[in-house]
Amino acid sequence: MRIVKDAQERKNEILDVAERLFCTKGFDHTSTNDILSEIGIARGTLYYHFKSKEDILDAMIERIVEQTTARAEKIAGDHSAPVLERIQKTIRALNVENEVGHMIMEQVHRPQNALMHQKMQEQLLSRVNPIIVVILHDGIAQGIFHTDYPAEAAEMIMLYANTAFDTLAGHSQDVLQQKIAGFIFNTERILGTEEGALTETLLPIFYGTFTDTK
Repeated sequence: MRIVKDAQERKNEILDVAERLFCTKGFDHTSTNDILSEIGIARGTLYYHFKSKEDILDAMIERIVEQTTARAEKIAGDHSAPVLERIQKTIRALNVENEVGHMIMEQVHRPQNALMHQKMQEQLLSRVNPIIVVILHDGIAQGIFHTDYPAEAAEMIMLYANTAFDTLAGHSQDVLQQKIAGFIFNTERILGTEEGALTETLLPIFYGTFTDTK
């Protein structure tokens, strides 16, 4: 008996299967036929929801970013919490927490998945920057930060972090420590704080991610 599913349920099913196949086989080595065979649907059904494999990728990344930024946005909007605490918790909330998410992030950083990586970075930058700006405005109002360009400051910090730490997992602890120290120092300059003012806020974010030094 043919099972009929509503449009959103079918779309999520396609994305779930695509996530798993992209993680195990890589984006370039996964075909639409692989997705069709796994789900057991007709090609027309797939193309009703997605125009191409790249369209599936866009939707998949958008779903992941939506899940992570929703958590971060909630924390950033809690104006009752201290500004520096919100910054730390907001950035931590952007980390993926489930097994599929970790597999996807691992796959995103592989050379053969450069397109996936690019799309993920673009999505994160466009969604995360406004969230960080909310906190920066509160910090400016409280005299913690001193900048006339909070949106531009958030963008520069995000771009700098993505460039500096994107491919550092295999580097020595000395290199990582130097990069982390430089990131904190330059972030303080961009936001107009005193040297060392953000060390206790930003340094713990790197624990368990790039360095095991506490």
